[in-house]
Amino acid sequence: MDSQRKKSISSGGGGTANVPIRQNMDIKVAQQPSDDSVAKSPKSPKSSHAKSNSVSSLRKEPKESSRKSEAAANEAEVPGRTMAAPAQLPDFILQRNLLFHELKKKHDAEMVDKPRPPIDVVLDLGLDKNGMPRAPMSISAKAWESTPGSFLKHVDKEVSADVVVAKINGKELWDLDRPLECSCRISYLPFTSPEGRNVFWHSSAHVLGEAAECQYNCLLSHGPPVEQGFFYDMAIAEGNVVKETDWAPLENKASKFFKEKQPFDRLHVSIQDLKRMFGYSKYKMYYIENLLPPEGSTVYRCGTLVDLCLGPHIQNTSKIKTFQIMKNSSCYFRGDKNDDTLQRIYGVAFPDKKLMAEHKKFLEEAAKRDHRKIGTDQELFFFDELSPGSVFLLPHGTIIFNALQKMIRQEYQKRGYQEVQSPNMYDVELWKKSGHWKHYQEDMFSLEVEKRTFALKPMNCPGHCVMFGHRERSYRELPLRMADFGVLHRNEASGALSGLTRVRRFQQDDAHLFCTQDQITEEIEGLFDFLKYVYDMFDFKFKMRLSTRPEKFMGEIESWDMAEAKLRDALDNFTRRVGGQWELNEGDGAFYGPKIDIAMSDALKRDHQCGTIQLDFQLPQNFQLEYMTGEAAHKAGTTAEDKSEEPADASRPKVPGPGRARPVMIHRAIVGSFERFFAILTEHFVGKWPFWLSPRQVLVIPVMPAVNDYVEEVQRLLRAQKLHADIDVSGNTMQKKILRGQHQQYNFIFVVGAQERESRSVNIRNRDDRQTQSKGELIPLDEALHKLKALRKERRIINAL
Repeated sequence: MDSQRKKSISSGGGGTANVPIRQNMDIKVAQQPSDDSVAKSPKSPKSSHAKSNSVSSLRKEPKESSRKSEAAANEAEVPGRTMAAPAQLPDFILQRNLLFHELKKKHDAEMVDKPRPPIDVVLDLGLDKNGMPRAPMSISAKAWESTPGSFLKHVDKEVSADVVVAKINGKELWDLDRPLECSCRISYLPFTSPEGRNVFWHSSAHVLGEAAECQYNCLLSHGPPVEQGFFYDMAIAEGNVVKETDWAPLENKASKFFKEKQPFDRLHVSIQDLKRMFGYSKYKMYYIENLLPPEGSTVYRCGTLVDLCLGPHIQNTSKIKTFQIMKNSSCYFRGDKNDDTLQRIYGVAFPDKKLMAEHKKFLEEAAKRDHRKIGTDQELFFFDELSPGSVFLLPHGTIIFNALQKMIRQEYQKRGYQEVQSPNMYDVELWKKSGHWKHYQEDMFSLEVEKRTFALKPMNCPGHCVMFGHRERSYRELPLRMADFGVLHRNEASGALSGLTRVRRFQQDDAHLFCTQDQITEEIEGLFDFLKYVYDMFDFKFKMRLSTRPEKFMGEIESWDMAEAKLRDALDNFTRRVGGQWELNEGDGAFYGPKIDIAMSDALKRDHQCGTIQLDFQLPQNFQLEYMTGEAAHKAGTTAEDKSEEPADASRPKVPGPGRARPVMIHRAIVGSFERFFAILTEHFVGKWPFWLSPRQVLVIPVMPAVNDYVEEVQRLLRAQKLHADIDVSGNTMQKKILRGQHQQYNFIFVVGAQERESRSVNIRNRDDRQTQSKGELIPLDEALHKLKALRKERRIINAL
């Protein structure tokens, strides 16, 4: 199963929420979907009851002849189960579970006779408490019998106690109780690892689904892990909604399931049997009919829940020590407002009660930093349903936005970039040529103009290919670094929109580098230096991950191997110079080239992927981009008669002629979407902007009205230096004016009276220096202006003169 299908069906049965699509400069990071969001996927079949939320209307009842009695289903012997199905479960759940039991029993019988040849297993046990690598452990095992969990008895408790899931050969996550199939290398992932945490929350979502089925007799849709926990979507009886009073009963049911130590049983099921198993639900049938490969997929059982799911999962529910429902809301199936309205329940769970307490503190701090709240309080931006997903930047927000762009633009000038502007709208023939129309059409805004179909650009790369190819190019022009701040539009699902972090209209620090193969390493190292400069400016720590050739790829293997080797060399050189390590993510590159994803960590230690570096062999091929190598003069005169008269093979890419070569294209972004980066900075600094970014740099306040003329003069002098200075000459008391300025997060408040006017000085209160709050420091006005200009020019993060 290819990765796109794998991730799609995971969202249908409890896996990741996002379906990947080809985006050459899609700078996204995993984030918690908003209340109406689910993965975008092919349009669901329309039906006469498309808007009905009645559970009975969404369920396809099996024929009476196929029904099993409730008693027979309850009394069926199910290996490994510790509980009987509660009598109140409806027939469609009992029949589903009975079919799973029958198929599992058949599968287990087949496994008894399966050969169990010896295999070699190596355990990678990670780092010890001192950060040193533990010695690998070699173990003899048997295929189709030995499991990763069975080896934990050989491992120190400090490792085994925290294990959530196994990873095979550094690539595939594997259930601890799933038999191995061949010789391999195994590593163990704890809850503290991102992948381990997602598996743990994924399993917790299944427990929530089990509790919801028991409580509501509902139809489940999907339940993935998200940034701060997990959720499950469901259709319940028409006219009913989830209420906050339902939370405690759901939590009590979940706690009961934890104590029952319910195992997660995995089973591969054919498409035919999946339709029998889930035929009662139009939601599951949608996933089966639209997202699964012909050979079928896996199903997991946990207690009374049997769900369509790729897994993997934790060993059993006893690993979950604390569980809490955080909120509930309504949402649309597939995030489409024209589809069914479902109920969504969010939860979070941990293997340790201390972690739950820490998580609640984290949520409190995150709520204080919410960029949507700060943006409203500081009058930076707002949204309106007249243009969903498009931000209205107010004057103060525009100041911040422009300051960010100015910083990037100045770096472009130093680093040899050429800024360009490209059209916002293209004939779809461009997108067909680039390959985006096939993979990305539903995510583009298209329109008819004079009987031609046009689309607003969701990325700049095809337009930059047109700009490169519009005239003859020489090797002397390479590397050609083309930068574009153009406006982009992507047709995000309405339910997926979330503040500045997920929008439909945005701008990026988008650039494309055209270079020779010999220039790749040097260009990549230059990008690393650019990344470090920008992220250090905001005190962001970052880590890099190399994603290599996927199973389905374009181009020649030799080109991939060469490109990956150059990226490895660049990563090794950079980490050797600045310290740290980079990670390898085998097989997860884009189909058109390997890539390096950069995740930066904010003040709350949340990771955000803003930067990306991607090599692309495909677009230069699609657009037949070429440059003159300079070797033509050394060739013996090549004439038309010298060329082969054999007909060209239309199925093979056109090869550049003598003295010509195809450039390599590098897609890159440092901050990515400016809107998203704006949100990250807002929460990172809690609205306390560094001076060079701040829209409220100085507030000048008079001690008494008699010095208002000096207050206005100071403002004029500050604004003459392009500093953002305001005054407060209202009738409020001086103390109220100061409190207002502090609340609005002015970097500095100048308080002036008769003494300051006579001495041409200002009394300065520093926002971040408590000692200056009662009475500031008296500084000559000219000196203050000089220091403020230096603070802005140096782009210091510390607010100090």
